[in-house]
Amino acid sequence: MNRWRRALAVYADPKIFLITVMGFSSGLPLLLTLSTLSYWLAKLGVSKTSIGLFAAVGVPYSFKFLWAPLLDQIRPPFLGRRRGWAIVIQVALALAILAMGFTDPAVNPWWTALAAVVVAFLSASQDIVIDAYRIEILSEEEQGAGSAATQVGYRFGLLAAGAGALALADFVAWPVVFAILAGLMSIGVVAFVVAPEPPAPPLPERESFTAWFMRGVVGPLAEFFLRRGAIVILLFVLLYKFGDAISGTMATPFYVELGFTGVEIAAVTKVFGIVASLAGTLAGGLLVARFGIMRALFIGGVLQAAGILLFVPLALSGHDTAWLAIAVGGDNFVGGLGSAAFVAYLSALCNIAFTATQYALLSSFMAVGRTLLSSGSGWLAQQMSWPAFFTISAALAIPGLLLLFWLMRLYPTERAGYAQQRA
Repeated sequence: MNRWRRALAVYADPKIFLITVMGFSSGLPLLLTLSTLSYWLAKLGVSKTSIGLFAAVGVPYSFKFLWAPLLDQIRPPFLGRRRGWAIVIQVALALAILAMGFTDPAVNPWWTALAAVVVAFLSASQDIVIDAYRIEILSEEEQGAGSAATQVGYRFGLLAAGAGALALADFVAWPVVFAILAGLMSIGVVAFVVAPEPPAPPLPERESFTAWFMRGVVGPLAEFFLRRGAIVILLFVLLYKFGDAISGTMATPFYVELGFTGVEIAAVTKVFGIVASLAGTLAGGLLVARFGIMRALFIGGVLQAAGILLFVPLALSGHDTAWLAIAVGGDNFVGGLGSAAFVAYLSALCNIAFTATQYALLSSFMAVGRTLLSSGSGWLAQQMSWPAFFTISAALAIPGLLLLFWLMRLYPTERAGYAQQRA
């Protein structure tokens, strides 16, 4: 009981609260360039073709690793490497969100598109800094709680920019909606003003561009790939969420085919599912603090596969709201639990000399890989029944678990490829 009490106590650390607030600032701009923007365009009568093309404004999120070395190696003249960049980016982001609200996509969609690209670029840049800050300010034992806190704050940010913005738009004009959202970015600015600056390694006073490139760009890659089992680690990063990605891609078509209404799907998946996911995320952080990252990853991986199997009885029972709630709630809970452990692991892999660069690379690799691997889920679902599809999806978690088991044997002292500073 004392061990669980100590594990739970990590959430009382003021740093965890600050990281939760930073997560809110990270999640808020994302939906502004995705579903909220699409809703705004549709309400103004913009064509479906144009709305579809606006999806391309989110490209910066997939390529943030390209400029992450600049945020690692160039330091503002005030507040330090992380806090200085964070405040500069957040102020610029608030101005870009405000400017986006004052464009008129019905008259000149190009100005709206330009503002949306700027928002996406600054939002991706903010993610780089916030992820690096979280990794550097927390100890290894606090990484699980930190990753959980980030995701909790992130989801509240998504809620504000999604459901909050859409509801507000029924009562006030869109420029006012965007002005309010821009104002909410000040929450993150305050958090970084009062937050402590993590220690940073010294930089050379003078160096050539070639030397800077080798140190800031090639160095992070070389440092990672020289670790024992580096290729296996990357394969694990790619495959840990494979089963989730396959089943999750086809979840909505599955609900529709079973005859669930839009109201039923929204109530269970968007409301109850989010609550379950938040609870699972907090539980995952607690699990990491109690058992360590690697064992928490294994427990989370097994439970994620079991969560997918909950959809088998739903498929067999058909239109059953109770089973829908059980399947969605269970799957979201264990998915959040596994995600908290997974983010903690990615964080532990990063060397603090270039945290932003390595985490941006790992997270981009994870996201792009998951998207590509899940692209065949529709074909797979078409070849078999829904119970068979979800059974196969659960089985696709096995390769990731086998790689994790191999890493745990390769690193028996609970340090599976961690950066040297955390060893």
